[in-house]
Amino acid sequence: VQLVESGGGLVQPGGSLGLTCVGSGFTFSSWFMNWYRQAPGKKREWVATISTSGSTNYADSMKGRSTISRDNDKSTLYLQMNKLTPEDTAVYYCHMKRYDVAYWGKGILVTVSQ
Repeated sequence: VQLVESGGGLVQPGGSLGLTCVGSGFTFSSWFMNWYRQAPGKKREWVATISTSGSTNYADSMKGRSTISRDNDKSTLYLQMNKLTPEDTAVYYCHMKRYDVAYWGKGILVTVSQ
């Protein structure tokens, strides 16, 4: 299993950013997919989940300004984030859990700053 994130970078407060995660080594369409993040000095926290049927759930901090989506044909997971604030600065991780084994991408840094 391999999860590879891309799309991070520097964005100004109030801006938007899209993250991408490409999965390989497993049947992407068969598994729930998640985004997590870890801010400097803080614990890793859950951001959003998308089910195999496309149902979504979000952490309260991201609800209303983020969209998680997936393209099973491309084995790709997305996270679109809007109205970003400095508190959104973190390393964002793609995650899936299969048969009680968790798999993580290496993470991608998102920095929200002037």
